[in-house]
Amino acid sequence: MSKNDSNKSNEIDQYTRNVLQNGLSRRSFLTRAAMGTGAVAFTGLTGSMATASTDDCVKTAKSSDGGATLEFMPKPKPISDRDIVSTQTFDVVVVGAGASGVPAALSAAENGAKVAVLQKQAIAVSQGNTGSGIDLANSDKAAVEAMVNRLMGDSAHRCHPELVREWAYNSGEAVSWVIDRAKKGGAQIVDQGTKVQHGIHGVTEHKLNFVTSYCGPKPYTTGDGMRALAKVAEKAGVKFFFNMPAQQLVQDDSGKVIGVIAQDRDGKYHKYMAKKGVILSSGDYQNNEAMCNFFIPDLKNFERKQMDRTGDGFSMAYWAGGVIEPIGHTKMLHDFDAGPASMCDMPFLAVNRKGERFVNETVAMSLMNNYLRDEENAGHYSQVFDANYMEQAANWPGKLYSPEQMKIYMPEDPSPKIGVYESQINTYSANTLEELAVKLECDPKTFVANVKRYNELCKTGKDDDFGKPSAKMLPVVKAPFYGIHRRMRISTLCSGMLVDKNHQALDADGNKIGGLFVIGNLGGGFYGGVDYPLTVFGLSLGRCYTFGYLAGKYVAKL
Repeated sequence: MSKNDSNKSNEIDQYTRNVLQNGLSRRSFLTRAAMGTGAVAFTGLTGSMATASTDDCVKTAKSSDGGATLEFMPKPKPISDRDIVSTQTFDVVVVGAGASGVPAALSAAENGAKVAVLQKQAIAVSQGNTGSGIDLANSDKAAVEAMVNRLMGDSAHRCHPELVREWAYNSGEAVSWVIDRAKKGGAQIVDQGTKVQHGIHGVTEHKLNFVTSYCGPKPYTTGDGMRALAKVAEKAGVKFFFNMPAQQLVQDDSGKVIGVIAQDRDGKYHKYMAKKGVILSSGDYQNNEAMCNFFIPDLKNFERKQMDRTGDGFSMAYWAGGVIEPIGHTKMLHDFDAGPASMCDMPFLAVNRKGERFVNETVAMSLMNNYLRDEENAGHYSQVFDANYMEQAANWPGKLYSPEQMKIYMPEDPSPKIGVYESQINTYSANTLEELAVKLECDPKTFVANVKRYNELCKTGKDDDFGKPSAKMLPVVKAPFYGIHRRMRISTLCSGMLVDKNHQALDADGNKIGGLFVIGNLGGGFYGGVDYPLTVFGLSLGRCYTFGYLAGKYVAKL
């Protein structure tokens, strides 16, 4: 690349090179089509074969190898100026009012920009409770780099190191800023510090501390926190346009993104021009079945936790020239609500819906979904333990809840359900294994036989079935018996568009797309593994806060 071309990165790193080579973009398909005969064979989502002329190919997105049509991503229909009923001009236009969009809007406003936020829903929307960042002032640099290395390893070393470091060296400041500003809006938010970060033990021998924001207790969530932060943003001059889903980006003749066209509830179009840039933060695509089947077919049998995540931002960025990360996106499935979150990774006996033991229980909860992808299990499994668990598992990582404390997670117990989602709790106790099996919705005969087999292995100290270390083999022999029936559902999808370290979208040649920035779960590069890692509790929201904070500031200063 020319060193004089300011729209290009100085050099192409390995991550970016791979996405450019294997990702999905208009250019990657059309180049392959042009190299052929003008007609390309492709397989549709139904699996049937067909041909399409090069002219037809520009109407529907295609995979990078021309192997499949992306019929869920049709080219936007032109909207003429005569159909626009209003036009407003801002410095920065943010699409999506969530955990990255609201911080981006406020950050841009605090840095002098006139900001608009377009939101599909009637309110700011987010989920989860915890967002984390590294407390740089109280951490050694060697420890920070060890944390970066661990997160790279969690992503099978397939993510972008520069983006991971952007989080590592800016997240403490960003999360602290979110806590401070959200409190001013009346949010129930606190800093839980490093104490709750059980997963970082062993990452480094050096000093490593965290700022861990917590919006709660449940049922209060980050969604409530972002609505409080939006109030602060409004006072700072940000204009929110709710029930105003973005439809397409506006580009000038050079391809620079200069605005957004949105549509109100009455079907009327409104144009929002952006002098400095458009920030897309409209979230993932978990509710778009066709997109999920294409990018992560593993998700077919899992329930979705969220609504209205239809991949709108992906389509807008794609047709503006952006590149979607290659097939095999990172997914997040967990269940922190059925029972205590701090016990989710404890290696108690685990059984599937039939009542069969199916795994070495040292496998983290974030990975359990890979054993439960079939239609029958569909993400369901149960942790099983007996009355001795408080003593026998006392030294396990995490935090044990006593039988009395666990009552808030037990739907059959009449005690008040404070600090939980009452509709999601799913923990039970029983005086017999047969009774517990029924409560866990397992076949009693199969369940009892598997517990018996497990107890025999515990007695020998050798797990001949799955190889679990003997120190983690706790027999299930003393009543009352306990079971936590967890449901692995899709919380979010974590892969997205190709961006640089300033979150500016890149096209299929590695050039910056003028005026277009992408953050949150629509932005790519931060993850690379099959599953979202739980090493840092609250990493997902911490990334959203941080990149929103940084992108808002950056675009405002252009």
